[in-house]
Amino acid sequence: MTRRLLYLVTEDWYFWSHRLPQARAARDAGFEVLVATRIADHGARIADEGFRVLPLPWRREGGLIGQIPVIAELVRLYRRERPDIVHHVALKPVAFGALAARIAGVPAVVNAITGFGFLATSASLKARLLRTAIGLVLPPLTNRARARMILQNDDDLALALARGLTCRDRAVVIRGSGVDLTHFAALPEPAQGPVTIAIVSRMLRIKGIDTLVDAVRLLRTRGLDVRLLLAGGPDPANPASFTEATLKSWAAEPGIDWLGPVEDVRTVWAQAHIAVLASRGGEGVPKSLLEAAACGRAIVATDVPGCRDVTGREGEAGFLVPPDDPAAMAEALARLAQDAGLRHRLAATARQRAETLFGAESIGRETVA
Repeated sequence: MTRRLLYLVTEDWYFWSHRLPQARAARDAGFEVLVATRIADHGARIADEGFRVLPLPWRREGGLIGQIPVIAELVRLYRRERPDIVHHVALKPVAFGALAARIAGVPAVVNAITGFGFLATSASLKARLLRTAIGLVLPPLTNRARARMILQNDDDLALALARGLTCRDRAVVIRGSGVDLTHFAALPEPAQGPVTIAIVSRMLRIKGIDTLVDAVRLLRTRGLDVRLLLAGGPDPANPASFTEATLKSWAAEPGIDWLGPVEDVRTVWAQAHIAVLASRGGEGVPKSLLEAAACGRAIVATDVPGCRDVTGREGEAGFLVPPDDPAAMAEALARLAQDAGLRHRLAATARQRAETLFGAESIGRETVA
């Protein structure tokens, strides 16, 4: 009898970009794969892979009370589809899905934490209350015999253990979602124009976009001819998003271009000499850095969990700088901008690390195992 695996993901685009290799590996291992998610632009593509798509009306507002209908729908869905395993992806699906799975009597649960986001970094009252609530509510749902937890870096594993979300023999670290090494092939550097620095990310405060803009301003003040590409859109439903007006004002400055959302990010890395992420923390393993590494780009990132998993040791595939430090960010970028030989050595190592550690096929097999 074919075993049934159900993925629970908030957005169809996220499943497509971050869970497709794992789902393909599960399909190839003999599972019937179902995907419960909010449908926007990727539902047909997911279905074309042979996965059954189950539309789910996730709500981004309304707090816990506003999510009760979603949890109730999850219970009904789990009871109707009777999956052998549910795989919850990211913190919100883990929280609500684990509760629904317990009520519905799902035999086995995989809870995949893809980074703790602002909960790992913020000292706000909201973050403190949520951390307390998670520590009280989630352990009975996620730390049980038929549940396993996947974390993307060692720091997140330590946090999950400290909060009682799992225990050591029920948890595994799998470093990221993987990268398609054929699709993201090594690219030559641009032959002409200024040294170009690129970030591919949602335009959120936690990603440190403002720090990066300040760093590039410093570089240009010093007379370095550098260009910054901001690839990604704002998220109006997220209070920590930069507004479109702010992004347009930055793009009006010399040396800064805002590209908006980019469907094929290889076009961004083809224009860039250096990949950057100025994250303030809360990452799993940033997929944008994995894709940049696969394309053969030297990296400058902040010294936070997840980012350092991609760069390796200092000066191996890139440089690490403290968060919220435009001067340190500018200095690291300047080193790479002014030394093509160093940049090329780090870029070659970045590609090698992508091939050795982060290939999508190997990550997919590891997840299914």
